[in-house]
Amino acid sequence: MSATLNVTLRQLRVFIEVARLRSFSRAGGEIGLTQSAVSRCVRELETEIGLKLIDRTTREVQLTDVGANLVGSVSRLLTDLDEALREIRDLGEQRRGRVIVAASPTVACRLMPRVVAACLDRFPLITLSLRDDVQSDVLRQVKSGEVDFGVVIGPLASDDLHGETVMTDSFCVVARRDHPLGRAREVAWEALAGERLVMLDYASGSRPIIDAVMREHGVSAEVVQELGHSATVFGLVEAGVGISVLPWLALPLPAQSSLVALPLVPRAERTVDLVRRRDRSLSPAAESVWSLVAALPGRAEELE
Repeated sequence: MSATLNVTLRQLRVFIEVARLRSFSRAGGEIGLTQSAVSRCVRELETEIGLKLIDRTTREVQLTDVGANLVGSVSRLLTDLDEALREIRDLGEQRRGRVIVAASPTVACRLMPRVVAACLDRFPLITLSLRDDVQSDVLRQVKSGEVDFGVVIGPLASDDLHGETVMTDSFCVVARRDHPLGRAREVAWEALAGERLVMLDYASGSRPIIDAVMREHGVSAEVVQELGHSATVFGLVEAGVGISVLPWLALPLPAQSSLVALPLVPRAERTVDLVRRRDRSLSPAAESVWSLVAALPGRAEELE
């Protein structure tokens, strides 16, 4: 097996400059080395390769045939290397890369469009891919590493995930304007007793919280429909099937509908949390997108 050549990047760059400028002194001036240092680098490269690369005379520098061949090969390699290093630098400066974020449906619908738009504006070389999935699937994808991070409904307790609260969200009653509760300014949880409820199903991160608050206030109501999407909930409420309890993030209501959204009191909160694996650092690009989500308003009611 042939011995490995101990050729340095510095020797190659010096040789290319000498070949380009046909002068040791001019090459030294271009790259900030003395003429003797340039001559030494070229001599060391020739010794390592075992072939003469440059013929020196008192008046000019001429490449040997071997030297001319080496210039073509090394120039291409150095160009590729410089491009690779520039890409790495761009990654380090948070300007380039692909980021995949998974978010629960109401979060993906209401919050993430402004994050995607902000990313396009501030980090045009970051490709942000958004996945909108039910909460259990979001958490699974974060844990498996399929996505860089997730945006979910909290509070969330998980030993293998790091969480950071972005905002708080509370709950409202959605009813037709002609419903007895539709004329109130706010609705007490106890007023839901005996009502027919059209609710999001348990794939929603908010449903367990709503059920817990209703139990806390001793509310007994009939859940007549359980659905996966708030748009379907709105349609059934507008049709008179029942009323609903939804987080504010599930709004806005359909345009020109007969529905109203009224705050439930006392205020019960859920949180919107950023989550990532504890054992994995985010890439600089993912850190940039994380910071965009973290900069969202502190309360869902403050959203435009």
